[in-house]
Amino acid sequence: MSFLRARLIAVAMSAVSIASSLPPALLPQPAAAQATETIVVEGNRRVEAETVRSYFRASPGTRLDQSAIDDGLKALIATGLFQDVKINQSGGRITVSVVENAVIGRIAFEGNKKIKDEQLSAEIQSKARGTFSRAMVQSDTLRIAEIYRRSGRYDVHVTPEIIEQPSNRVDLIFTIEEGVKTGVKSVEFIGNNAYSAARLRDVIKTHEGNLLSFLGNNDIYDPDRIEADRDLIRRFYLKNGFADAQVVAALTEYDPEKKGFNVTFKIEEGQQYRVGSVDFRSSIANFDASSMRSYSRLGVGSLYNVESVEKSTEEMQIEASRRGYAFAVVRPSGDRNFEAHTVSVVFNIDEGPRTYIERINLRGNTRTRDYVIRREFDISEGDAYNRALVDRAERRLKNLDYFKSVKIVTEPGSSSDRVILIVDMEEKSTGDFSISGGYSTSDGALAEVSVSERNLLGKGLYAKASVSYGQYSRGVSLSFVEPYLLDYRLALGFDTYWKQQKSNSYTSYGVTTLGFSPRLGFALREDLSLQLRYSLYQQSITLASAYNNCNNNASNSSLAFNPTPAYIKNVLGGVDPTNASDSSVYGYGCYGDGESSLPVRKELANGATWTSALGYTLNYNTLDNTKNPTDGLLIDFRQDFAGVGGDVTYLKTALDTKYYTPLVSEIVNVIHLQGGILSKIGNNDLRMLDHFQMGPNLVRGFASNGIGPRDITYYNYGASGDALGGTKYWGASMELQMPFWFLPKEVGLKGAVYADAGSLWGYQGPTSWSATGEVNTKACPTCGLQYDDSSTVRSSVGVGLIWASPFGPLRFDYAVPLTKGKYDTVQEFRFGGGTSF
Repeated sequence: MSFLRARLIAVAMSAVSIASSLPPALLPQPAAAQATETIVVEGNRRVEAETVRSYFRASPGTRLDQSAIDDGLKALIATGLFQDVKINQSGGRITVSVVENAVIGRIAFEGNKKIKDEQLSAEIQSKARGTFSRAMVQSDTLRIAEIYRRSGRYDVHVTPEIIEQPSNRVDLIFTIEEGVKTGVKSVEFIGNNAYSAARLRDVIKTHEGNLLSFLGNNDIYDPDRIEADRDLIRRFYLKNGFADAQVVAALTEYDPEKKGFNVTFKIEEGQQYRVGSVDFRSSIANFDASSMRSYSRLGVGSLYNVESVEKSTEEMQIEASRRGYAFAVVRPSGDRNFEAHTVSVVFNIDEGPRTYIERINLRGNTRTRDYVIRREFDISEGDAYNRALVDRAERRLKNLDYFKSVKIVTEPGSSSDRVILIVDMEEKSTGDFSISGGYSTSDGALAEVSVSERNLLGKGLYAKASVSYGQYSRGVSLSFVEPYLLDYRLALGFDTYWKQQKSNSYTSYGVTTLGFSPRLGFALREDLSLQLRYSLYQQSITLASAYNNCNNNASNSSLAFNPTPAYIKNVLGGVDPTNASDSSVYGYGCYGDGESSLPVRKELANGATWTSALGYTLNYNTLDNTKNPTDGLLIDFRQDFAGVGGDVTYLKTALDTKYYTPLVSEIVNVIHLQGGILSKIGNNDLRMLDHFQMGPNLVRGFASNGIGPRDITYYNYGASGDALGGTKYWGASMELQMPFWFLPKEVGLKGAVYADAGSLWGYQGPTSWSATGEVNTKACPTCGLQYDDSSTVRSSVGVGLIWASPFGPLRFDYAVPLTKGKYDTVQEFRFGGGTSF
C-alpha cells in the first residue's frame, strides 16, 4: 500500500509540473467563468433573432460582461433597423426587446417646381423600400433645404410628413415651400483705394441683381462663389503690382427687408510695387542661369505682376527640363524695398528631389477617351516629375472646354521617389444646337441654324454644319478639325462652303462662291501660333438683266442699284443736245452698254473663275480675355499666294494689330492698326473681285465698299458707279471704351469714342474691253473705264454703344467723316448684331 500511495503522489506531482508549463489559454477554466447566458429576442418581425444575438457574442472562453452588452446595444441601434432597443438581465438570461423601424413604402415631394423630383431623390438618404429612420428624415429635410439655398432660395421651408400604412409601413412626403429667389442685393468693398468698387465688380463672378437677372444666375448668393471671388480679387491686385494685397474677409448679411444678401469684401491693398531688378542664380553645376533671361516676362521698371512671375517660372523650368535637367526646380523670390516701392526678383534654379511619375490615373471621364486626355501631358509614366509640366497639362485640359472642372493632385507612390498623378474631371455637354439671327445696315436681316460638336465621339474631334439665309446673303458650310494629327500637336481641319452674296444698295452685282479649304495649325508657343492653309474656290458674277442693257429707266424703283440717269444724250459733231428732234442725238447711252461697271460685265462674260491659293497666318495673342479684352496685344499676319493652278495669280498680304491697355477709371484704350497689299504676279491681270474692298471696316462713317477707287465714267451725268477696290490700304484707329457708371455692370453696356483714319488705292483691274457687240459707238463714244484712284486720307470721329446683351453682342456707331474722297459714299450710322437662342 505504501508503494501504491507513493506512486500516486509521484503522478500527481508530475501532472502539476506539466500543467504549470502550459499556456493559460489551454488550461481548463473553472465552471464559474463559462458563458452560460441565454439570449432571448423579443419584438422582432423582419429581422432574424440570430441576427440580433450576433451583436452580443462574447469572445471564446470569456463571459458576456456589462461592457460587451453595452457595446452590442450601441451597435444594434446604429444599424438604423430599430426604433427602440431595451435589454433586461435576469440571472443567466438576457432579454433583448426591440421595436423595429417601419419600412418606407413610397417617397413623394410636393410643392417643388424649381427642382425636379429625380434630383431631390438622388440627394436624400431615405429610399423607397428602405428602413424608416426619423434621424435620417431630419437629415434629409436639412439636405433638401440646402439644395434650395445653393440655388439661391433661402426662404425655403421643408416639412416632412409621415403617413402610417398597414404592416408596419409608412409613406414619406416632403412638403416644400420654395419661396422667392434670394439674390445678392449689393456688393460693396472696404479698403479699396487704388480701384473703384465698379472696377472690382468687373473682376468677381458674383453680381448684384437687376432687371436682366432672370437670364443668368450670377446674382444668386452662393458661398462657394463668394470664396472664389476673394481669390479673384487678390489675384487682380497681385497682377497689378500690389504684392502685399489681401482680402481679409468676405462678409455676408441677410437683409429681411430686401429679402437678399449684402456682400462686403474687406481689402488690405498695401503698396504698389514695380520691378527693381531681375536676377538669375543657379546651384546646378554647369548650368548657366543667365541663359534663362530670355524666358523672363518681367521688365525692370514695370509693375510687379505675379502672373508674369508664374509664367516666367513655368517656362524656365520647362526649358531646363528640355536641356536635360529633368529635376531642376525654379523658385522665384522677391526682396521688397518699402521706401522705393520696388521688388528685386531673383529666379533661383536648384536641383529638386529625384521623383518619378509612377502612374497617371484618370477619374470622371465617362465619355472622353483616355488618350484624348493623356495627349495633353508633355510627361508620361516613368518620366521625371515636373510640376510646371503638370500645371500646363491642367491648363490645357481646362482650355479644351470638355469639362466643368479639372484638378490634378499627387498621391504617394509605391516608394518614396514615386508619385501618382490623379486627374479628377467632371464632364459637361459639348454639343451645341443654335438658331441665330441678326441685322446690320450692310447685310440686312440674317438667320443661321448650326449644329456643332466640340468632342465628337469622345475623340476630341470638332465638327460643325451651318445653314444661313438672309436678305442679301445665304450660304451652307461644313467644318471639321482633328486637333492631334498622327498624335502630334497639329490641328488638321477643312472647310467646305457655298456662299451667295446678292446685289444690294452698295453693289450692282451678286457673287456666288463654292470652295474647299484644308488647313494645318500648330502652336509655336502658348501665345504664338501658325496656320498653313490651301484654298480652292470658284467664283462667278450674277447680274440682273436690267443692269446689263441700255433700256433702263432711272425712275424704276424696283432696281436696288440704279446709279445712272434715265438716259444720256451723246452729242456728235457739236449738235445741240437740247434739240430732241436732232437726228444726231442718241438716247439710252446708259453705262457703256450697261448699268454695271465694265469690270463687272467682263467678269460676267468670262464666266466662273477658279482660284487656287496657298497661305499662312501667324497669330500672336496675349489678350487677357478673348471676349471682352482689357489688356494685351493681338497681331494677325496673313499671306496668300494664288497661282498654284487655277485661273488667277496674285500675292496678298495683310496685317491686323490690336493693342488694349487699361487707363484710369476703367477706361480701356484700344489702338487698331491695319494694312495690306495685293501684288500682281506674272502677266495675268488682277480681277476686281480679288481687290481689297473697304468701308466701315477701315474708317467708320463710310458705307460698305464706300472707300477707294470707284467707276466715274458717267459721274458728270449724276452716276455713281461700282466700287472697284484697291491693291493697297492702311488704317489706324484709337478708341476709348468706358462703362456707364450709373448703370449696373450686369447690364453689359459700354460707350466708346473713337477717331479713325485710313486710305485705299491702287486699282489694277481691267479698264477696257473690246468684246464684240459690247460698245455702241454712237450711243457711247467713250466707253473705256474712267475711275478715281486718289490716295486721299479718309478720317472720321464718332461715338459708339457696345452692348453685351443676353441676345448676343450688339454695336451701334455714329461717325462723322472729317476728310473723304470726292466719290466716296458716306454712311454715318451703322448697326450690327446677332444672337443665339
